[in-house]
Amino acid sequence: MANFLIEMSHTPQQCMQDLDQMVEHSPELLKNTSWGCMAGNHTGWAMVEAGNESDARNMVPPAIRDQVKITEVQKFTADQIRAMHQMAA
Repeated sequence: MANFLIEMSHTPQQCMQDLDQMVEHSPELLKNTSWGCMAGNHTGWAMVEAGNESDARNMVPPAIRDQVKITEVQKFTADQIRAMHQMAA
């Protein structure tokens, strides 16, 4: 399994409709999503584990799947970063 950041942006006009879609179609994803809507940034961010990008995208309500940005993400240790510096030198 890999880790993915799902970024779901919408306009202020789409806000309630997109949130309703999350409630109806993706209640588990909704539990793991942080939203910036109340601060004026109409974006939601969720960290999920999935087999691949397509599996992560399928966690999103069908009506907004084409609008989301999905990025595979990793964590690095200090040792890994030092090794990257050595390889780049």
